Amino acid sequence: MGVQNLDSLWNMVLEEGMAYGIKIIGAIVIFVVGKWIAKKLSGLARNLMERSNVDPTLSNFIANVLDVLMIILVVLAAVKNLGVDTTSFIAILGAMGLAIGMAMQGTFGNIGAGVILILFRPFKIGDTVTIAGSTGKVKEITLFNTTLIDDDKKVIMIPNSAVAAGTIIKTQNQDTLK
Repeated sequence: MGVQNLDSLWNMVLEEGMAYGIKIIGAIVIFVVGKWIAKKLSGLARNLMERSNVDPTLSNFIANVLDVLMIILVVLAAVKNLGVDTTSFIAILGAMGLAIGMAMQGTFGNIGAGVILILFRPFKIGDTVTIAGSTGKVKEITLFNTTLIDDDKKVIMIPNSAVAAGTIIKTQNQDTLK
């Protein structure tokens, strides 16, 4: 191998290294700036929901979901900047989403029911209710379940899908009837 061949090989390596180095720096900038913007936007969404008196549990959940979705988009944009075809990544993400969705079908049902309970508030913390055959005072309403405390101080956790699908009997005390 001659000196001229080594020089041309070295020049080619430098040119390709510079071009790919710029792509790597661009991808890092896209990731850092995108992640910062994603955090700001999810924080803004959380603040707007809190100002609108949306339940804190629901506002945190929605803000976290928005944050994760935006981070996924930022990572895809950074990878795309490197010159990688992201079509296969999107197909893989779609398949993973479908598999996770099928595996967590019951959990998503509870979350959906929890959102409905938090938004429409058929009962509130402190109310005495009968839900799914259990009677007690409502201690907590989360995205996944509703917690009651019965007269014997037993903690009863009922999945929100059962709460939303069943009959809710709310006991009125004498003060609220007047």
